[in-house]
Amino acid sequence: MRTGTIFERSHVPLHKWLYAIYLTVTSRKGISSLQLSKQIGVTQKTAWFMQARIRESCNDNTDNLLSGIVEIDETYIGGKEHNKHKHKKARAGRGVAGKQVVVGMRERGGRTRAKPIPSTDIPTLHKEIGCSVEYGATIYTDEHRSYQHLQSAYQHGTVTHSAGEYVGSNNIHTNSIESVWALLKRGLYGVWPHASTKHLHRYVNEVTFRLNNGQCKLPTNQRIESLISNAIGKRITYREVLA
Repeated sequence: MRTGTIFERSHVPLHKWLYAIYLTVTSRKGISSLQLSKQIGVTQKTAWFMQARIRESCNDNTDNLLSGIVEIDETYIGGKEHNKHKHKKARAGRGVAGKQVVVGMRERGGRTRAKPIPSTDIPTLHKEIGCSVEYGATIYTDEHRSYQHLQSAYQHGTVTHSAGEYVGSNNIHTNSIESVWALLKRGLYGVWPHASTKHLHRYVNEVTFRLNNGQCKLPTNQRIESLISNAIGKRITYREVLA
């Protein structure tokens, strides 16, 4: 039954959907809509819409909180200001001006969660941590001031990047979550260079889905089954994607 899934009212045959899902879960850095269109025999426009639906199914909507040792970090996605056309520049200063913030959390040897957030202020970051990390867990962050005052709920360790420290005492570091950013940016810059801020959450979902299933060392068929099971209730229309 296609009703209520990402396949609903699609004129693309199911075998092409399954091949597209296979390519999604097995491509280390992702696959472009142009390459996908050539491999499954559809137009680029159709492939792009199929990918939007598939990425919607990559969303981790479980209530299972991260536990143990959890590394937390944020990154900024967006083009460099000096490379933009004059009318597209944010004119808000240097550094992270005009970029989208993405916060990520990764268990040591376990699951990864990441999502775009509106800012890195204390209320926003603390809320995201509270919704994603089990109370009493050990969290490692950098020295960003918005990570202060977490000791009442978590065991909090800090690595001081500004002082050139990348691995602190007792193996405190954020290298695992930073490797997620490296993978995400390789995809965005090399495979999906035209990814927009509006759809960024879906690209983040795809990257974390591959990481989480790869971390569990699931066979390819189980990865496909996991994505298809997530497809229930995730139907989105073409109008919704363009809105």
